[in-house]
Amino acid sequence: MRFHIISAAVLCAAAGALVGCDPDTTGHARADSTPTASATPATEAKETTDDKPTDAERKAVPDFVGMGLQSAQDAAQAAGFYALSSHDALGRDRLQVFDRNWKVCGQNYEAGKTIPTSTRLDFAAVKLAESCPAKDEKAPEAAQGTMPDFGGKSVKAARAALDSSTSLTVNDASGSDRWILVESNWKVCAQSPSTGTALKGQPVTLNAVKFDETCP
Repeated sequence: MRFHIISAAVLCAAAGALVGCDPDTTGHARADSTPTASATPATEAKETTDDKPTDAERKAVPDFVGMGLQSAQDAAQAAGFYALSSHDALGRDRLQVFDRNWKVCGQNYEAGKTIPTSTRLDFAAVKLAESCPAKDEKAPEAAQGTMPDFGGKSVKAARAALDSSTSLTVNDASGSDRWILVESNWKVCAQSPSTGTALKGQPVTLNAVKFDETCP
């Protein structure tokens, strides 16, 4: 009596109608087998109001004029205002490095005005030995293709208003040929090219003296 070896394929064909066969169950991975992406997309995190700043808290702005800059900043934070900045009220573009050496001449929001505590408060300041100007002196605006009027402005502010690629020469207008080291301490007496001239990359020359001096 001869025994016949029945192949797995034959058995699978015979039993297919009952349970079905998967060739991968033999232990060999399918060549075209790839992970199947989930049919259900991942649930996106819902946006909450906690992710957005709120201006719900509003307070009246204190009066900071006449205070030392450091004291004004401390008082503003104690009142709940933490977004603070300051600038040179004389328009000389000086930095307030040591706040205790400066005093407040003005503020961008008048005292008593109710605003959100997230609002930025900006202080116009001068050094302690200086007098506050009648109005806040603004640094010259950036040149927009024409030469601004730099007369009486600090050399530092004039340089900042020009394109950074400008070839700039600064001379001592007194004729003493002094070095102009701290440009915020020098004011412009004369300029070339003149105010309103179209700027097309040409060099710029400024003649200047110290702020406590008179232009020749």
